[in-house]
Amino acid sequence: MHNVSSHRQVNGVTLQRIDTRHWWRDAVIYQVYVRSFLDSTGDGVGDLAGVRAGLPYLRKLGVDGIWLSPFYPSPQHDHGYDVADYCDVDPLFGDLAEFDLLVAAARRLGVKVLLDVVPNHCSSEHPWFREALAAGPGSPARARFHFADGRGPGGCEPPNNWHAMFGGPAWSRVTEPDGRPGQWYLHMFTPEQPDWNWRTPEVAAEFDRVLRFWLDRGVDGFRIDVAAGLFKHPDLPDSPDPEADARTRDSVNPLAWNRPEVHDVWRHWRAVCEEYTARDGRERLLVGEVSVPTAREHARYVRPDELHQAFFFDLLSAPWSADAFRKVVSEAMQDIAGTGSTVTWVLNNHDQVRTVTRYGEPAAGGSGLGTSRARAAALLMLALPGAAYIYQGEELGLPEVVDLPDDVLTDPIFRRTGSRARIRDGCRVPLPWSGQASPFGFTSGAEGAKPWLPQPDYFAEHATDRALADTRSFWHLYRDGLQLRSALPQLGEGTLRWLDSPPDVLAFARGDGLVCAVNFGTAPTPAPAPGTPLLSSDPCPAGVLPGSTAAWWLGDL
Repeated sequence: MHNVSSHRQVNGVTLQRIDTRHWWRDAVIYQVYVRSFLDSTGDGVGDLAGVRAGLPYLRKLGVDGIWLSPFYPSPQHDHGYDVADYCDVDPLFGDLAEFDLLVAAARRLGVKVLLDVVPNHCSSEHPWFREALAAGPGSPARARFHFADGRGPGGCEPPNNWHAMFGGPAWSRVTEPDGRPGQWYLHMFTPEQPDWNWRTPEVAAEFDRVLRFWLDRGVDGFRIDVAAGLFKHPDLPDSPDPEADARTRDSVNPLAWNRPEVHDVWRHWRAVCEEYTARDGRERLLVGEVSVPTAREHARYVRPDELHQAFFFDLLSAPWSADAFRKVVSEAMQDIAGTGSTVTWVLNNHDQVRTVTRYGEPAAGGSGLGTSRARAAALLMLALPGAAYIYQGEELGLPEVVDLPDDVLTDPIFRRTGSRARIRDGCRVPLPWSGQASPFGFTSGAEGAKPWLPQPDYFAEHATDRALADTRSFWHLYRDGLQLRSALPQLGEGTLRWLDSPPDVLAFARGDGLVCAVNFGTAPTPAPAPGTPLLSSDPCPAGVLPGSTAAWWLGDL
């Protein structure tokens, strides 16, 4: 059910701005990586006040909501994903009063606010973990985590052979209160991130408290980190492929991830959200970071009584190929949409190489094949049925910064392995807002203030002020696509119908008369629909679909 709220013109077409009753089903959410968005204090690190200052920019872009990366008190061993206190704000980013101002400002602008919650692990400085170290073996405090005796003479070897995703053993040995070498604790990421033991009821009760603390402060939902995690095999047996997680940088060890018990947690969290919705009619959203082998397993997380959404990463990981994209989309529509949920599409995030680089862009320069493909992929994603998430800087066409010097890298993957393979700093470089030189308006500090990661000179070509002034920019492509998506009944939630097309072209129809086509090849092909496109990722004359280009047509099929 839709309610019309306003009209506007885009590319000569009169559009009606509509609000969807179940807002999350086809919402477009903008991921804010807080430390890299906008710095209001001049210390070189983005903060919550910076996010608040940037809200009008995001409203103008046309997103429905924002997802904030962790801003909780943390020693920052993994940029906030090592949480020391789940119910406060790290002074690096502000305080609870500033958070409340941010939520209130977002609500005035009609922008939803989602928080990143980290239930699989915490910081080694969390009070409960410090209590566990002091309490000793067999204590209730240690039962909140995975403590176990070691194997071998004197327990000198880890309890099993699992490896952490960020490299090295998944176990660290502690020194007991009496000074002797003691038990080992499990950490599937870094030693500074001990895994919670969700088989202990206290853990579930604590996260109930956390959810309610933030829901009471007015948030609209949560992005759930490592949502396929939480439970480990109760016997913690050896794995036949102990290095699989580290090798793939993914949660593939079936003894540690995607255990059946986790679904009971999401049913309970969904019930908590529904309780709040029943009070005031405002739907709260749960979106999970779910990395599982197949779309069918993914679908289990978005059954009607579990998570509302779960990121479908297969589109992000698909090679640039019409066949690959068609297979990914078809499987998602069959298996995930079949649950009654909608697919949640994503092309970029804070853990992945940016599309401009991933699709073939050189390290710098801002133009070329990768740029064209990234623009085309954006229009494809926005035309698909369901919800979509945009990572900050995606709307500026930022490439990956691949030449950061070793001495500025902060990713724990690099610190633990010494390898630059799959490190994530390059997609986390602070945004360029204005000007011709770093810090590009990112920090309000005195002259010479430096962002926490260095920005390359070529970021000037992607700065927000330049993007807004250039109607051919990535920003205008995203803005126009979002406006059309929010206004045209053919887009957003619904289904698609594949159309016959040449081998390198992917074409589908949405609703009555909306066609989206992407030419994955480099040579032009005949357009699948007559007339001039309503919107295209690159210049697209009537009757032709150029290579590495996507376009939308509106008319009779």
